[in-house]
Amino acid sequence: MSDKDPSAWVVFTPSGKRGRFPLGTPLLQAARSLGVDVDSVCGGRALCGRCQVLVMEGDFPKHGVSSHAANLSPLSAAEQSFSRRRPLPAGHRLSCSAQILGNLVVDVPASSQVHRQVVRKAVEAHPITLDPVVHLHYVEVREPDMHDPSGDLQRLLEALHREWEFGPLRCDLAVLQSLQAALRKGQWKVTVAVHAGSQLIGVWPGFHDRIYGLAVDVGSTTIAAHLCNLETGEVVASSGAMNPQIRFGEDLMSRVSYSMMHPGGAQQMTEAVRAALNTLAAEVARDAKVSVSDILELTMVGNPIMHHLLLGIDPVELGGAPFALATDTPLDLRAAELGLTLHPGARVYTLPCIAGHVGADAAAMILAERPDLSEKLTLLVDVGTNAEIVLGNRDRLLACSSPTGPAFEGAQISCGQRAAPGAIERIRIDPRTLEAKFKVIGSDLWSDEPGFNEAVARTGVTGICGSGIIEVIAEMYLAGIISQDGVVDGQLAARSDRIVQTGRTFAYTMYRAAVPLQITQNDVRAIQLAKAALHAGVRLLMDHMGVDHVDRIRLAGAFGNHIDVKYATILGMIPDCELSQVSSAGNAAGTGARIALLDKASRKTVEELVQRVEKIETAIEPKFQAHFVAAMGIPHSSEPYLHLRRVVQLPARKVAAPRERARRPRAGA
Repeated sequence: MSDKDPSAWVVFTPSGKRGRFPLGTPLLQAARSLGVDVDSVCGGRALCGRCQVLVMEGDFPKHGVSSHAANLSPLSAAEQSFSRRRPLPAGHRLSCSAQILGNLVVDVPASSQVHRQVVRKAVEAHPITLDPVVHLHYVEVREPDMHDPSGDLQRLLEALHREWEFGPLRCDLAVLQSLQAALRKGQWKVTVAVHAGSQLIGVWPGFHDRIYGLAVDVGSTTIAAHLCNLETGEVVASSGAMNPQIRFGEDLMSRVSYSMMHPGGAQQMTEAVRAALNTLAAEVARDAKVSVSDILELTMVGNPIMHHLLLGIDPVELGGAPFALATDTPLDLRAAELGLTLHPGARVYTLPCIAGHVGADAAAMILAERPDLSEKLTLLVDVGTNAEIVLGNRDRLLACSSPTGPAFEGAQISCGQRAAPGAIERIRIDPRTLEAKFKVIGSDLWSDEPGFNEAVARTGVTGICGSGIIEVIAEMYLAGIISQDGVVDGQLAARSDRIVQTGRTFAYTMYRAAVPLQITQNDVRAIQLAKAALHAGVRLLMDHMGVDHVDRIRLAGAFGNHIDVKYATILGMIPDCELSQVSSAGNAAGTGARIALLDKASRKTVEELVQRVEKIETAIEPKFQAHFVAAMGIPHSSEPYLHLRRVVQLPARKVAAPRERARRPRAGA
């Protein structure tokens, strides 16, 4: 922006929408003109406080913007009045009152969005042996007398040995500090929590039977938490939230870059994710009507970068070869060391990582699915921004990661969005008329059914989420709208006004509106690049295993849980397999975390399994590029997909114009 230019660039995250606006434009007005999802109930009068945003500080080369809080107008009288009633969090502004004075990158937190994220990481039913690492024990302790100089702790330990046959036990300082009051309040009857049969970590007067644990999956996009009763194994509450680190970068490498380019950036991201965990813990405790101080054990999984940032370790070494981990071993920590405000004695167990881009979430997926117990060759795929892939059976286990990028989750797609009410999640295209019908999140009706418009009147039709993106590209292929090479056939514009020209290429209109929702040629390419990277990673593992087929496929992760496996196969995300043997594993990483929480023996199991896994590094594999290019075709340029053809009639190959050279994606993107 020059001195003579009376306008400024504004970029809104996490949507990535941007525009140039005259100086003095209110942020809320700018956001609405771009279609950014910002809530406001009071009509911009600075009364409701729902339009809060956060200005990001620093240089953002990705956006070509240098952003500073000073590029907004000073705190207005209306904001000051609101803040006296309800203090604004540090750095937050009311977008209805704040005016643009210079270039900005503005984060719209989930709490300020009308269409808040639907975090789809529900707990999965899974048989688990109940034997947690923390147990409660009720004891009666001898009272002190003048003839016995022993201390209260010594007499408590004697009682535990006498009644529960414990050997020597260590004691947390916090237990010792509250022990005398608890003994006297309980009239010398107390309940203690013993961790791993060796450490006293909690004490309560009288009989106490409320003890809980939290299993947490820290994903790069979402965080899921499951609160479990450690005495019964029951999941009493589950919740999820967007990972607040998204404002520092949507993909993993963007977050590593943020740490590299911003002093203290890693610490910012660490503080953000820890604050989110505290919020989630309070939320699930409130839902279960228990106190957060009753949470004594946590198990946590995540990819290596999320793992390191949670632990307060700068992930810079994971940004380039040889992708060195600070540690790949499991860790037993105090929750207080991670800034988690739970029971004073709460412990955290982090599952082991496998390699630089195959993390504890992949280890948890193996623990949940146990491919090592079967003769069948099983493919496990955790579909996310960075896909983690495991192939194996009882004889051998292989793993790799593949940089699919965020396209499957709606990013890089012109009308893409994360899963939220109003997002298209299912779509069908009539191959004769090329007309589309669809379902959106929040309604069970198809768009051609009576009552659909009324059902979606509150949310509208706002975009397309990951599962819908997979289906629309596959349906476009089945209807002949795109060729096997992914080229949109412009000649079909003569048949249907849903095919429209956009510059030198063509697009398909899914939804006709004032601002139509379209799938462009660039959108098709983004999905091709993502699915080709995923398929190439799978093929590398198959090469190393010496096989040309797999017996069963399990799609894991929040996104994998909602993909129609038929459309994933049509698109060629996965190799050909009998569709009856392709299924969703749900949030397998979260299930693995829950197993480790409820069954202490499983921790040794996962540690041993990780030692068996052979890691294949896609970044240095010469065959990756060849597999990647071949996988750009739909379903594939050379593989026949005979199993798929038995249940789906694939179109004849079309002659298409040459496509641009496929780009190998960045490692860990």
